[in-house]
Amino acid sequence: MSKKKPAAKPKSSGNRFWYWTKRIVLFLFLSQLFYIIILKWVNPPITITQLSSWVSGDGLKRDYVGGDELSLQMKLAVIASEDQLFPDHGGFDWKSINKAVTHNEKKPQRIRGASTISQQVAKNVFLWQGRSWIRKGLEMYFTKMIELIWGKKRILEVYLNVIEMGKGVYGAEAAAQAYFKKPAAKLSRKEAAMIAACLPNPKKYTVKPLSPYVAIKSGWVQRQMDNLEGDEDIQAVINKARPEGAKQNNEQGTRKKE
Repeated sequence: MSKKKPAAKPKSSGNRFWYWTKRIVLFLFLSQLFYIIILKWVNPPITITQLSSWVSGDGLKRDYVGGDELSLQMKLAVIASEDQLFPDHGGFDWKSINKAVTHNEKKPQRIRGASTISQQVAKNVFLWQGRSWIRKGLEMYFTKMIELIWGKKRILEVYLNVIEMGKGVYGAEAAAQAYFKKPAAKLSRKEAAMIAACLPNPKKYTVKPLSPYVAIKSGWVQRQMDNLEGDEDIQAVINKARPEGAKQNNEQGTRKKE
């Protein structure tokens, strides 16, 4: 006669807890990783910040557009205003962060930020507004992930589509239409600088009506744009790379003219 196998011992409540905890954590990790990868090509359906704006009564004006439909002046303006080392860093400007930490320790009543464009995208697309250590830790994680998976051009494109640029106004296209009655692709240098100048606090520093802060800072932004425009790394980020064939054809055409 074959011996009967002993019945399996029932799992304790503690084992069941860890069993399901590990699976939930794994599911959440894979879900957010899949979402990050999808957003390399698909725009975020909605963000927590946008949803909060709509619920609070500030409204929600947005119109996502592709990178080619964004003015080069607008791309250059936000880099000049918000993150001049954007093409060079891996998501964090540690020198500016250290300066901000030192300043905030000395003057806690006047908090200074040092977030890069990449950090702002991570916060605005995946997280909520606030200064808790949990949120900052998650922000660091998402910042590194989008740097690795998306690349600089996509990060800048998403930034210019989701960032708040006025009360209830999100993205460069919505801002261009709201303030200048034109698409973002046709923004002038001055107009782009004015929008970029409001970014530290777009509800306080307004483009329409023009606040004194935006009037002064937009001039500074334009001067920075002049200084940065010739930088090859910045040009590589804000310009669309031409196909190799098109480049060759252009060079051949130039030689023919000569």
